[in-house]
Amino acid sequence: MSGLGSRLFQSTELRQEMKINPRLYQAMELLHMPLLDLQQHLKVEMAENPFLELEEPDVEQEISLEEAAEEAGEVDGATEDDEIDWEEILLDGFDSGGRRAQREEREYREPTQVETSDLRDLLREQLHHLSISDREVRLGEEIVGNIDDSGILTCSLEEVVEGANRWLGDVRDVALERARALQDDEEREEELAEIEELFGDYSLEEAEEMLERIQRMDPPGVGARDLRECLLLQLEDRGQEESLAHTLVRDHFDELIQHKWTDIGRSLGLSPRAVQDAADKVAELDPKPGLRHAPPEDSYVLPDLVVEKIDGEYQVFLNDTNLPRLRLSRSYREVARDRDKFKGENKEFISQKLNSANWMIQAIEQRRQTMLKVMRFIVDRQRDFLEKGIQHLRPLTLREVADHIEMHESTVSRVTNEKFVQTPRGVYSLKFFFSSGLATSSGEDISARGVKDKIRNLVQQEDAKKPLTDQKIVELLKSDGVKIARRTVAKYRDQLGILPARMRKRV
Repeated sequence: MSGLGSRLFQSTELRQEMKINPRLYQAMELLHMPLLDLQQHLKVEMAENPFLELEEPDVEQEISLEEAAEEAGEVDGATEDDEIDWEEILLDGFDSGGRRAQREEREYREPTQVETSDLRDLLREQLHHLSISDREVRLGEEIVGNIDDSGILTCSLEEVVEGANRWLGDVRDVALERARALQDDEEREEELAEIEELFGDYSLEEAEEMLERIQRMDPPGVGARDLRECLLLQLEDRGQEESLAHTLVRDHFDELIQHKWTDIGRSLGLSPRAVQDAADKVAELDPKPGLRHAPPEDSYVLPDLVVEKIDGEYQVFLNDTNLPRLRLSRSYREVARDRDKFKGENKEFISQKLNSANWMIQAIEQRRQTMLKVMRFIVDRQRDFLEKGIQHLRPLTLREVADHIEMHESTVSRVTNEKFVQTPRGVYSLKFFFSSGLATSSGEDISARGVKDKIRNLVQQEDAKKPLTDQKIVELLKSDGVKIARRTVAKYRDQLGILPARMRKRV
């Protein structure tokens, strides 16, 4: 046996640990929240904390300091050993939440989701209109369930059959158990035979036949197993089975997507121009036909900030008219007057809720001030963009903003995350204003977004028969004062979704 054994012992150790106050976590979450999320969060807070209430425009906003101090003094006299400075909480609370200029309040209505049909609902409806058996409908539903929003079948037919047979097996077992319990032999045999007929396993051939039916449904191209089949189905739906476009997709798909018009033309005995014309017809087809039946997404955004030009200067405002305006509830005064309430559990509850309400009001105000500081610096830095457009957007980093407002970089990141601003040039995400920079011959840096816009404009204005190569774009940008490498141009071009020159060329 080993002579080693385990023992318990005590020792002293000195080490440093960083623990974050739970309220600090909550403050960071408040900074991170977009406007709509913050609205919901404050509604929950108001429901849970009786010391919070909405400011009403028809209610007097200020309570005299003397009245608040008097009530705070009553509390202090009643609980001399109380560790909470009620006077500071009450006075600061009204300072933080109750002394704001009244604003016009707009009624806010919570968006209501309306049930909408999608591609699979459309296919199931067409499926049930076919003159087929319930057994075939069930197989069709299994296939439809594996078609994604773009209309492509996302698994193999073998997997479809396996899934359908698994369901059939479960149903068959229940039906067989019920049939075997029948007392009459003849009735039992008939029931077992019917079950075998209705709930026999699906074959791969049945799945192939059902998929062909689904592929003839609307929209054309639905149920395809890949892009090539999707395009072929659409051409066949248009009656173009004998067309050159159909031949290109069926027999020369790889060369087609690489725009090798000359190679295809040589193998078919056609001119490159004829091949390109046929390829143009293929380009008119929809590679994701199912998306036209996808439920509409919420495309609107609610700007958190507004930038307006007033008397030649850009002013920044918070777009928080629909945000609940919080203040300490007037019921606190009744609590402060009732000395008997500051005992035992009541005292702990009142202290916790009142402190929490006061902190929430101050945290919301701090969030407002931080967002204004960040946006004002961005406006100051990006004034040329607001005046002249995207090509005059200057490079900007989170670090620069953080240094200016004397806050941590992570705080700026939270402030700008999922936030939008309405400017005279449109609505933009705050992240839009941050990008790396490239040097220019004038000595000033230019934003990467501005360079991308220059590249996009150059390609839009190029001669389609002699498209600009990446090297040519480098030379044109250099003549415009922008220093950039060819690989950087290629990267930006890819990000813009622009094809290489050889694939943009028209013959």
